[in-house]
Amino acid sequence: MFEISKKQYPGKIRQVALGTGKRAVMIGGEDSYLFHLFEGTMPNHPKIAMEIWDYDPSNEWTPAALEPFKDVVSSPVDWAIKCVEAYKADIIVLQLKSTDPNGLDDNVDKAAVIAKSVCDAVKVPLIVWGTGNSAKDEEVLKMISEMCDGKNLALGPVEEPNHRGIGASVMGYGHNIISSSPIDVNLAKQLNILLGNLGVGGEKILIDPTTGGLGYGLEYTYSVMERIRMAALTQEDDKLQMPIINNVGNEIWKSKEAGLQVQVEPAFGDAEKRGILMETVAAVCYLLAGSDIVILRHPESVRMTRSFIELMVNGGSAHSVKEISKRLGRQETDLLSVSPEPVLDFSV
Repeated sequence: MFEISKKQYPGKIRQVALGTGKRAVMIGGEDSYLFHLFEGTMPNHPKIAMEIWDYDPSNEWTPAALEPFKDVVSSPVDWAIKCVEAYKADIIVLQLKSTDPNGLDDNVDKAAVIAKSVCDAVKVPLIVWGTGNSAKDEEVLKMISEMCDGKNLALGPVEEPNHRGIGASVMGYGHNIISSSPIDVNLAKQLNILLGNLGVGGEKILIDPTTGGLGYGLEYTYSVMERIRMAALTQEDDKLQMPIINNVGNEIWKSKEAGLQVQVEPAFGDAEKRGILMETVAAVCYLLAGSDIVILRHPESVRMTRSFIELMVNGGSAHSVKEISKRLGRQETDLLSVSPEPVLDFSV
């Protein structure tokens, strides 16, 4: 009789709490690789977060991504509520796109008010995600930290240049930190060491390894995540024993391939299904690499990714998962007309 080889891992991923009271969510806590339930425990299943923006992205999003939210994108609060009530998001991620100095460059007061409004409106934990501009993010996230005192948010991305300011604010007002480094195991560990020296406990840190889209970026991120998990579980590296979060949707949907219409690239097929599948495939890959939270955009990606998690935990057949439900009209294309002429001369 065949027996699956089992291994006991000396390390364990810390548990991190997001939110407070009845809306609190625990992540992490596994003592083996994710879904390796035959050799370890996974007390908290990976969570699916849905992103919202702090301004109306109608002019920037593809029709496929915009369609499920077109009635609420003008209001971050209504948008967040719809993600929770209609699409069952475990966590809401507020992307502070309006504060980007290279974009709208909105002031910090406006962004903080929006964050506070969303935090008060939803019944799930809130993650606030800056633009990656260290100076502006520090200014914005420190104000949000104060306004949402005691709400146990997760704030990020926190990088080495702004870790002191945001770290001190997070400790003072009772939040979590998203420790962000550029796809490198050693840099991820170094930043966590700096946060620990500052006084931030390991149970208040999430690792953002920097998420790549499909293709080379995904492969690179995947391998780094594997190395982070190996160091945490097999080498007992306590500076890497934190849950991992991946900002998947934001990366996938901004790629050219996710938005190209069939009239432009007939061979790419239906644009709506393509974007959803790109997001779902990326999410599944990162879950297999060890992600504890995947941030998604489209509700069909959420549904399909959730079904994957349930199948991995409870077993069953993927044949029971419904195919993608389209919201936009069917896109037809004549592939024969764009195909090259066949070479029928076999004499060479």
